[in-house]
Amino acid sequence: MDHHIPVHALPEEIQKMLPEEKVCKYCGVSYLILHEFKAMEEKVKAMEKEMKFYQGSVDREKRLQEKLHSLSQELEQYKIDSKSKTERIYNVGMQLKSQQNEFQKVEKQLSHLQDELKIKYRQSYIFRLCFC
Repeated sequence: MDHHIPVHALPEEIQKMLPEEKVCKYCGVSYLILHEFKAMEEKVKAMEKEMKFYQGSVDREKRLQEKLHSLSQELEQYKIDSKSKTERIYNVGMQLKSQQNEFQKVEKQLSHLQDELKIKYRQSYIFRLCFC
């Protein structure tokens, strides 16, 4: 605590007072000390108020730390889910590409068979013309 150093000396009449005149007859505390004691009480009250504020800060920080931890866990879970879904999309994309390749092969076969059918149809037509 800061020690108060008076700026001005005590008035001469107070300095000349007898010690029993400077103290409270009820509690025995010097009137000069009583003033300092009251000032210290005010400082203590202010410090208690400040401590309550800081205690609230500690509680708020604890709640925020818990929330941060919870959000970090959620983020990790979302990352895992995202990775899993990305892999699934990749696999489905590969399956689609494979299916498209298979479809193209079937289309080529169909086209080839249609060409053969046309040829066979013409041959059949010519054969019927010749033998009819």
